[in-house]
Formats: sequence, C-alpha cells, structure tokens
Amino acid sequence: MRGSWKIRILIGVLIAGFGLVRYCSSMEENPYTGTTQAISMNPQEEIAIGLANAPQMIEAYGGMHPDQQLQNYIDLVGQKLVQNTVAIQTPYQYDFHLLADPETINAFALPGGQIFITYALYSKLQNEDQLAGVLGHEIGHVIGRHSSERVANSDLWQTVAQGAEVGASAGSVVSQIGMSTLLTNGRGDELESDDLGVRFMIKAGYNPNEMIGVMQILKAAAGPSRAPEFQSTHPDPDNRIEQIKESIRKYGGTVE
Repeated sequence: MRGSWKIRILIGVLIAGFGLVRYCSSMEENPYTGTTQAISMNPQEEIAIGLANAPQMIEAYGGMHPDQQLQNYIDLVGQKLVQNTVAIQTPYQYDFHLLADPETINAFALPGGQIFITYALYSKLQNEDQLAGVLGHEIGHVIGRHSSERVANSDLWQTVAQGAEVGASAGSVVSQIGMSTLLTNGRGDELESDDLGVRFMIKAGYNPNEMIGVMQILKAAAGPSRAPEFQSTHPDPDNRIEQIKESIRKYGGTVE
C-alpha cells in the first residue's frame, strides 16, 4: 500500500509538471499589445471558433436586431475603428452584430473578431463616440487574444488538478485556485481592453472621454446592489474610470 501511494504521488507530480512545461512553452509576445502571454490557439483557429459559435450566441440573445440600418451603422463604426488602428494589421475577420435583446445590457467578443452588442446597451448610449468606445473595447479583447489565453490557463489548471487527484485526491482545492486565477486574469483583460479602446478611439478620431460616459452607464445599469469588485470578473466601474483617465493622458489626450 505504501509503495502504491508513492507511485500515485510520482504520477501526480509528473502530470502536473507536464502541464506546467506545456504552459510555459506556449508563452509568446503579442505583437499588437506587447504583452507576454500563454496562447494555445493560432489566429486561424481563433477565427474558426468565433465563426462556429457566433450563431449560438446570436440565438441566445434573441437573434439579430431587425433594423438593417442600425446593423449597417454598427458595422460602419466598427470598421472605422478597424481601418484606422492596428486592428487592420491583424489576421482577424471583424464582424459587428447588433443583437435584438432589449433587456440584457451587454457587449462581448468571440475569438477571431466576432463582436456583439445588445440593443439594450446600444439604446442607452448617447452618441457615436460612446458606441466607438464599446466596440473599441471589444476589438481590444480580440487583439489581446484574451479568449485564447483563458483557454491556455484552463488547460493548465485542469492538468494540475488531474495530477492532484491522482496524487492526493485534492483536485477540488487546486481547481478553486485555478478559478480564482482565471477571474483575476479576467479583470486584467477588461482593463487592458479599456486601455486599447481608448487608444483606438483616439486613432479613429473619436473623443476618448466618452468611454468614461460608457462606464457611468454601466454603473447606473448595475445599480447600488452590484457585487464587490473582488467577487466579479469585471473591475468596478469607478476603478475603470480612473484607469481610462490614465490611458487618455498616456495616449496624448486631455481628460475633460
């Protein structure tokens, strides 16, 4: 029994070690952001995953909004951001979708360039600059390769958890650590995308201060009962506003 226990520990360590080696070997510098990150997919795989999952996401939010003029407007603003920023240099295929959902205030991006905004959020925006801020933020997620990075992180912790289960039946504890790490990375992703969104707005000729207005809209929509920042995958809007102001100054803008 004692020898069997030692073998299980050894196998568990080897499994966990393999996961760490694979994770470290996947580290690369993002040429568009300068960030060093673990990436488990190439751009073509990201594009394929985004296109494959787009129909499901559209269905989940009540389909596409029926007003084709609004759809064209969303695409026009999105493509203006792409054409005037580093996004045009990337291999991604950018498609912008206005979802029909009138209740859920949300915007998100799938890997490879599929970008979505709900009508509920769009209807609360006050001008084109704010729309550009939302879409620029989502382009930032695509260029930042945040989905691919989360997949790499998930693969790592799943492998470590498997090793822990084999070695000491403690996989649940390790999985919790992994989830905490993923949530922290998620907040970092949001801040990086805010920074990129400001950069893209300035490059495309939009007023970056309107990104602050977007944060105020999100704060008002969440209400006074919004979860504390440490319990959320998103930073608190107040903290995001301060970071956005720093980004505006960093890229040569003036905070109004």
